[in-house]
Amino acid sequence: MTVPAAAKLTLGPLLFNWDNDRRRDFYFRVADEAEVDTVVLGEVVCAKRAPFLNPLWPEVIERLRAAGKEVVFSTQALILSSREMTAMRDLVADDGLYFEANDIAVDDMLKGRRHMIGPMMNVYNEGTLATLAANGADRICLPVELPGRAIAALTKSRLMEVEVFVFGRMPLAIAARCYHARAHNLAKDNCQYVCARDPDGMTVDTLDGKPFLAVNGTQTMSYAVANLAAEIPAMIEMGVGRFRISPHAADMIKIAALFRAVANGTADPAEVLEETDGLIDGAPNANGFFHDEEGLKYKNAE
Repeated sequence: MTVPAAAKLTLGPLLFNWDNDRRRDFYFRVADEAEVDTVVLGEVVCAKRAPFLNPLWPEVIERLRAAGKEVVFSTQALILSSREMTAMRDLVADDGLYFEANDIAVDDMLKGRRHMIGPMMNVYNEGTLATLAANGADRICLPVELPGRAIAALTKSRLMEVEVFVFGRMPLAIAARCYHARAHNLAKDNCQYVCARDPDGMTVDTLDGKPFLAVNGTQTMSYAVANLAAEIPAMIEMGVGRFRISPHAADMIKIAALFRAVANGTADPAEVLEETDGLIDGAPNANGFFHDEEGLKYKNAE
């Protein structure tokens, strides 16, 4: 594997529950205007959302490819039933797509085929990376909680191409229970898709009334927004060749342009940090995980 000469920018999968019209308009605008090399599609969080999205994907994929974007199709992060397992098998049977596995079961379904590993997979060392590479994976978006020294070690291994999550609310965990439904006194089976009310997730406060986490259906996310603009130059020196920004209700075309400029060395990361601070529900920037500290913190790069 060789590291790309120029860093590439990826728009990750939309983790939130937006309606189809909004989603279609978003991806069409991404196709026409966004300075990204790769767009990741698919439903990662909730199997109940997927059937509504299936009619949307063919036209979105066609539009993105016509615009010269690489398309990756992501898969469910937690498979809970035989029905969901069958749905994943049917999905990955399409050999015309490049898939991102977020569950070890899907990775096994893709065995022997070129695919990538998503950030929901727990990959923390070279041994795991080597096992996944032997299975056919040639690219990975690393988990958000890895510190810079671990990113450097995994990149140095040259076992596969490395991508790092550099902007967006951090996906921390996913569970069988739907926190969004419970918050509205609904059962998961009759959730009424209340997660659609919060296009960037629902803020969770501490008992002291301080925002702490965000809930997105069955997914727990950070309240703070990962923003590694200042760390991108160091990661490029490490050999990281791809950087991922996660879709939110903010102006992602503008955000993509800012991070593209940082990756190209044509923008001051400090200015990009200032311009993007608070864009997601007023939430602050965070880079603690990269510096081996609490993830919600922001530490000025030395």
